Amino acid sequence: MTHDPEALRTRAATALLAARDRTHLLTGCVEEPDLLAQHSPLMSPLVWDLAHIGNQEEQWLLRTVGGRDALRPELDSVYDAFAHPRASRPSLPLLGPAEAHGYVAEVRGRVLDILEGSALRGGPLLDAAFAFGMIAQHEQQHDETMLITHQLRRGPAVLTAPPPPDTADGPLPADVLVPGGPFTMGTSTEPWALDNERPAHHRFVAPFHLDTAPVSNAAYLRFIEDGGYDEPRWWAAEGWAQVREHGLRAPLFWRRDDGGWVRRRFGVTEEVPPDEPVLHVSWYEADAYARWAGRRLPTEAEWEKAARHDPATGRSRRYPWGDADPAPAHANLGQRHLRPAPAGSYPEGRSPLGVGQLIGDVWEWTADDFLPYPGFAAFPYREYSEVFFGGAYKVLRGGSFAVGPVACRGTFRNWDLPVRRQIFAGFRTARDAAPGDA
Repeated sequence: MTHDPEALRTRAATALLAARDRTHLLTGCVEEPDLLAQHSPLMSPLVWDLAHIGNQEEQWLLRTVGGRDALRPELDSVYDAFAHPRASRPSLPLLGPAEAHGYVAEVRGRVLDILEGSALRGGPLLDAAFAFGMIAQHEQQHDETMLITHQLRRGPAVLTAPPPPDTADGPLPADVLVPGGPFTMGTSTEPWALDNERPAHHRFVAPFHLDTAPVSNAAYLRFIEDGGYDEPRWWAAEGWAQVREHGLRAPLFWRRDDGGWVRRRFGVTEEVPPDEPVLHVSWYEADAYARWAGRRLPTEAEWEKAARHDPATGRSRRYPWGDADPAPAHANLGQRHLRPAPAGSYPEGRSPLGVGQLIGDVWEWTADDFLPYPGFAAFPYREYSEVFFGGAYKVLRGGSFAVGPVACRGTFRNWDLPVRRQIFAGFRTARDAAPGDA
């Protein structure tokens, strides 16, 4: 990324405006009752996310970076995500839709004035326009959250998008060997990387095999038809308890219909497409499938080595395809499409070893708990990452079709509870290399 102030100003403005266009799309396509409703206790009302976006922007860019007086200080406690669990947010004194739209618009107008006049240097929040990039990423993350709410929402379809192109260029090998050895994990140079991606450090990974594409619906269906949800030996104890307690038989939003399987996708009921990556599975389901298949989930370090390591140069790239920002030919990102692309798509986005769709399409569960890297330092606040470290959360990598490009890169780390199924998560599997593999 350039450090030229004018180029940074343009980049930051473009990222902020792209996020806002998406926010308007997600909140402008439904009527007021749907904005105010809580469509699932797992999610906030859409209008809460909308005003929270504005409040975070006001706190960080108007007040902290711009040094301006507080515009709506009374909203800070209402839209504090750590003070109010999602299930309780409808009871808060929330701004109505019209007032929330007006608030976020007023904040954004003032922020763009600050951006225009900033030297974009003079401290870690300003250097390389970090704070502006952080807020653009925050808004895109909430846009993904709102898209999840749209998926959980009952009623007719309100979102439309063209299907992703089927760019698959023929059958791929089932998996590839990723050579063992050291590589650089994380980053100390990516200007808009968040604290849990830092610092860069050396990791050693033993040789292993990794799927060339995420596990498809067709492959997952074989697990179902082989009695995968009836056999406790494939499941971690906590996962098997979830299966029994909730009667799980298939990914979330799937159901049997006339002997086949259909799914609900953003208000549309359709046959489950066999060639798409499986979606809406928990970590426990991914782990159970991998055991059934005689494989395992990749570790986070294995995933990142496959995504970033260039064996020809020994360096770690920003993305599987190189250092260039994502383009439409590389990956399915940014809600351009409302579904994953068929497994094997996006050949221009493959890694040097031939591993595809590591960025975009579906978040990929990894084997690891969410933990800090050696030398981690919380910045600019503990609540972004540090309070989530430990054994409760599992790491997801790679991003989904719902992730904005600004919030997705080879070092980006996501995390969630292993029971979560509403998120746009799938997985791929790995296996240890055998002696003599080449």
